Amino acid sequence: MKCELCPRKCKVDRSKDTGYCQMGEKITAARAALHYWEEPCISGDKGSGTVFFSGCVMRCVFCQNSKISRDKYGKEITEERLSEIFLELQSQGALNINLVNPTHFVTQIIKALENAKKNGLNIPIVYNSGGYERVETLKLLDGLIDVYLPDVKYFSDELAVRLSKANGYFDIAMNAVEEMVRQTGRPVFDENKIILRGTIVRHLVLPNCYKDSIEVIKRVGERFGDKILFSLMSQYTPFGEVKISPDYEKLNRRITTFEYKKALDAVIESNLRGFMQEKSSAKEEYTPSFDLKGL
Repeated sequence: MKCELCPRKCKVDRSKDTGYCQMGEKITAARAALHYWEEPCISGDKGSGTVFFSGCVMRCVFCQNSKISRDKYGKEITEERLSEIFLELQSQGALNINLVNPTHFVTQIIKALENAKKNGLNIPIVYNSGGYERVETLKLLDGLIDVYLPDVKYFSDELAVRLSKANGYFDIAMNAVEEMVRQTGRPVFDENKIILRGTIVRHLVLPNCYKDSIEVIKRVGERFGDKILFSLMSQYTPFGEVKISPDYEKLNRRITTFEYKKALDAVIESNLRGFMQEKSSAKEEYTPSFDLKGL
């Protein structure tokens, strides 16, 4: 089957070759373990049962997970093994199953989730992605995903193309969020303030790009308002090509207090509810050790 799961629609037969995502049809993952560094309503005190998938439909030049997204590090596993992993994470006390970078394995993930649910998986499922999603692919997940956790990375198409080669990113991501909200409705929490259903839109502030951040925040607020939660992130740290290529010199630093305050002011002005990281949040723990744990 020619792959059209993501907006790139590369039409590669992934049973014979690798797509733009650099993956074939076999699930490849780099880590499956409890993770404590998501938003408080996802990680809580017990941790989120997180599966990091290898490959990526975006491959941003600044990716903090470039070892798996760009360098293809990981281990091949079957759909049956993925289903077992979900149940193992649940047995470890995970508050949810957190699918990180799942877009290019949606077909396999659906089968694994359906099998796991038949065998007792009953915690919320979180779909954690870069926001570059086809609505048609998201519709395949309707009824299986409880919480969507997409990025809306860029407003400027020039920026999206230069940093992620993602033409039309903003409109594509916003339409994807629309579908996510349709599926999940407004956020719902349990008595411990852990999210059970809903959509949380993330945005990472980049160096020298705060004006673009302001546009993203303003437009997300106008379109979705209190239908979503908004997570403003300050954790940007130079990784990947940014550290070695002069083409990205302006990205080879952390953000300033001024840049983050401008973005934070925009969130407040847009009346968005959610989460804001401390300016000092660029820490090593946000980049986990990809050691094949739990696979």
